[in-house]
Amino acid sequence: MESDLRTVLFCWLLDRSGRERVENVPLAQIQARRAEPIPHWWPASLVTGSRPRGIRISVREIPLDRVQVGARVYTPSAPAPTPRPLVVFFHGGGWVWGNVRSYDPFCAHVARQVDAVVVSVDYRLAPEHRMPTAAEDCYDATVWLAAQAGELGADGSRLAVCGDSAGGNLAAVVALLARDRGGPPIAHQVLIYPGTDATLSSPSLQERAGGPVLTLASVRAYREMYLGPGGDERDVRISPLLADDLSGLAPALVQSAALDPLRDDASRYAAALEAAGTPVRYTEYAGAPHGYISIPGVVRGARQALAEIVTELSGHLHAR
Repeated sequence: MESDLRTVLFCWLLDRSGRERVENVPLAQIQARRAEPIPHWWPASLVTGSRPRGIRISVREIPLDRVQVGARVYTPSAPAPTPRPLVVFFHGGGWVWGNVRSYDPFCAHVARQVDAVVVSVDYRLAPEHRMPTAAEDCYDATVWLAAQAGELGADGSRLAVCGDSAGGNLAAVVALLARDRGGPPIAHQVLIYPGTDATLSSPSLQERAGGPVLTLASVRAYREMYLGPGGDERDVRISPLLADDLSGLAPALVQSAALDPLRDDASRYAAALEAAGTPVRYTEYAGAPHGYISIPGVVRGARQALAEIVTELSGHLHAR
């Protein structure tokens, strides 16, 4: 099934907006553009949707080993009789772009509809910080947040990780590291069109090499910027699909986009989780491009995808 007209138009304009793709952009321009969530020619509120009322947003620092990373905390304003569940979110952007602020609508919707505290981690980006910096930042931040959840009005024993694209990769990696390093216990993982195999072996990478939105050339450029010279593409901290054992992991929701070069990374990872006995729900959104969760005003299925995410998180974090 192809996209509806609105999605086709947005993708056509985005691909012809004159913005150079990451493989052609020098580092100084990458750094300058990281704060740009939506092209200026399309009203942001019509693309990302509005932020729901009743959510308080605060900013804080998370102390890691010899460094601090920022975070945005989304907390329902209504009083709660008991601490709320904790959802740790990792933004997309190929480990190179992206910022926590541009995910305000999504994180606020999750916080409100799940009745959870959502913390979006501002992990360090490549190419200034190579793999495994982002993965270790995200894991260490999750460990700290689980231990200090009470400060946020959250319950660290009811913890989920969530991310889209490179953030979905990081969420999958954090779930693996938490299992292998003795915690923290994770109740659920939400992986939204994740990259899971840095060897670039998925057939959809060739099938959808020209996009829309994401191209094979850009996927390769992101990988090279994150790995750096001599980086190991088979390291499970970038290729969770290549882990020897995927059993004993948190139950997962894995979403993919039918028009996405990374579609098969998601479907293959979901199948591997299921084969290892890890509970998984997999959904492929027809007619959707990569990045749909950030543009619900454009992609018709994005609101359904958000509803599925909320339902899955609620079921695992509020289970009695």
